[in-house]
Amino acid sequence: MLKSGGTKAEDARRKAQDQFTKGKQRNADALKERERNERAAAEKTARLRALRLAKEAADLVVAEQAAAAKAAAAPSRNSTSRGKASAKAALVPKPEIA
Repeated sequence: MLKSGGTKAEDARRKAQDQFTKGKQRNADALKERERNERAAAEKTARLRALRLAKEAADLVVAEQAAAAKAAAAPSRNSTSRGKASAKAALVPKPEIA
């Protein structure tokens, strides 16, 4: 009887050990999967951040070029005001001196 009782105990111990080992393996696999997902998310975030920064830099260059073009195309204030003053003077009739 001891033999059969000992065998059952050994079987139970072996079964418990197998379940424990499988549980440990599942936990290790889950941890690896979680780390893979975290790494993928970090890589995606870094890629998107790099794209955003590149777009912002390109937008800044375009804005600076547009401002420079606008400044170059606009006539200076001094020449504009002189031109307007001359045009206004031409429209105002001169008084006649007798």
